Amino acid sequence: MDDGLALTVNDELSAQVGLLLRRHGLYLVVAESCTGGLLGHRITNVPGSSDYFLGGVIAYADSIKQALLGVKAETLIRFGAVSRETVLEMAHGVRERLCPPGITPAQLIGLAISGIAGPGGGTLDKPVGLTWIALSTAEGEWAWSYHWEGDRLHNKASSAEQALRLLLNYLEGYGSSR
Repeated sequence: MDDGLALTVNDELSAQVGLLLRRHGLYLVVAESCTGGLLGHRITNVPGSSDYFLGGVIAYADSIKQALLGVKAETLIRFGAVSRETVLEMAHGVRERLCPPGITPAQLIGLAISGIAGPGGGTLDKPVGLTWIALSTAEGEWAWSYHWEGDRLHNKASSAEQALRLLLNYLEGYGSSR
């Protein structure tokens, strides 16, 4: 089937995500910390991505996570910026705050990433490469943790790639429980 998308090897996953978002009438917003905009970059490499990608927030500093995404100070103090709790609040917050007129919350998916890209910043409890990815939808909210073992660029790329894969998995099953 030709959906008018010219694909490159690097953009194929992003294009698959876009095709399914378009097919299901869904829209995507993202909240990124450790990836610094790489996820949004990957999504917008696909021609026509403005049909389903609304935008995102690069919330590198905790103060921006709080101010723009609604992450609670208590969450950051108790669990830290790289945690299940924080990334879930980021995904929920971006979905809540970037829902424009004309789009219902049921049509909007929030995808968030927070991690320790390295080479510094890691601890025994939270080593370099630890990354949390969360998905917020009308159907529920989920979070997954990963531990990449590469350098900074590898860890960022792996995080963005895995976020797209998780979103694709969700979209492939979308509507099957309805």
